[in-house]
Amino acid sequence: MATAVDRHLALIGFMGAGKTTVGEEVARRTGRPFVDTDAVIEARHGSIVELFERGEAEFRRLEAAVVDEVLGRAEPSVIALGGGAYEAARSDRALAVWLQVDASTAWERSRASGRPLAQDETRFRELFERRDYGRVAEGMASDADGVLLAALGIRIGGGRADGDVLLVDARLRELKTFGLDQTIAVHEKSLAEAWRIWSELRIGRDATIVAYGGGTTTDLAGFVAATYMRGVRWIGLPTTLVGQVDAAIGGKTAVDLPQGKNLVGAFHYPDRVVIDPSELSTLPEEERRNGMAEVVKTGLLAGRPLWELPEEEMIRACAAFKASVCLEDPYERKGRREILNLGHTFGHALEAASDYQLPHGQAVALGLKAALQLSGLAVDHPLEVEPVSVDRERAWEALQRDKKARDGKIRLVLLEELGKPVVREAEREEVRAALDELIA
Repeated sequence: MATAVDRHLALIGFMGAGKTTVGEEVARRTGRPFVDTDAVIEARHGSIVELFERGEAEFRRLEAAVVDEVLGRAEPSVIALGGGAYEAARSDRALAVWLQVDASTAWERSRASGRPLAQDETRFRELFERRDYGRVAEGMASDADGVLLAALGIRIGGGRADGDVLLVDARLRELKTFGLDQTIAVHEKSLAEAWRIWSELRIGRDATIVAYGGGTTTDLAGFVAATYMRGVRWIGLPTTLVGQVDAAIGGKTAVDLPQGKNLVGAFHYPDRVVIDPSELSTLPEEERRNGMAEVVKTGLLAGRPLWELPEEEMIRACAAFKASVCLEDPYERKGRREILNLGHTFGHALEAASDYQLPHGQAVALGLKAALQLSGLAVDHPLEVEPVSVDRERAWEALQRDKKARDGKIRLVLLEELGKPVVREAEREEVRAALDELIA
């Protein structure tokens, strides 16, 4: 698996790259322990300067023992490896991300640090050129967001996605020509559709499925990949704003049943998600509005108006935030991932009451309005919402079946303040009143 979901996240790179600073931020955002191997060495054996004075070979022996011990720990952590310890990151125990820096910046950051290998600029630059971090790295980054994206195999800006079979949105299948011989159109995310695709597949267990389309396509393709031959690899190429900021990220795959959305599914993380913002150039305005609802949701959770950023920066920031939550709670076992349902309890209820004719983004936008009201917050955001005509009793019944409910009590994701989500029980009367305000 080309992600750090069940592995350590190891930051490698030259001295001065900022591995400790970035690593501490990534650890905070993912809820993982942070380990700086140089700090462990100094705590146990004395300063690195003194160790080098005894000989670099002895230092490397101690370093190797510490790195091996840290990589052997069971709990997935964020690990900053010393600049020369990167070879140890070539391990199935860790995903190595190369934190990049140019030689001049690295020298300026390191020259006054007292580091033994940063005493002479010429030798420093020669060492910089010799270190081949690319041989070990499974991803590259220059900041914390970049590390988070690399940790889930997310690439922003497009690129190739080689595979053995392509599952493509049926509408895109009519508009484009695709190179793979085995190309199958996806019409809906149902068990019947999954059954049809299982029956048409001509691949082995070592194959890779590529999913090209919106959330319906990536959800269905991921579910097919999770179940065919008990699991094959897959790659997501989301073509909608909803998919690029939310739906294609996080490993949740599912199909719908007549009783509700996403009731049959599995966690099956894609090896890669290739996000090409240029795919949005022909996106219908309604689909863009659907995506902006998820952008606003993410901005409220992050405590930043991400919707004000230029498009590619906005997508990158949203994808990195969701990646951080999923790395902390990859299989929804810790409760942290529940925060991603901000606005969705109301939204899903409205969708169900409309027989799923109400666009998901419009439903989420209405749900965010209710969540902000119950949180006592007013936020200036670009979503325009008007009450919708659905059956009130059906919406209320659907809301009470929300998966966050416990012992018949309604639990909602709300905000203590921007950037501080909380899951709490809510009084039935105030929830019903907030729902009624969303219905014409």
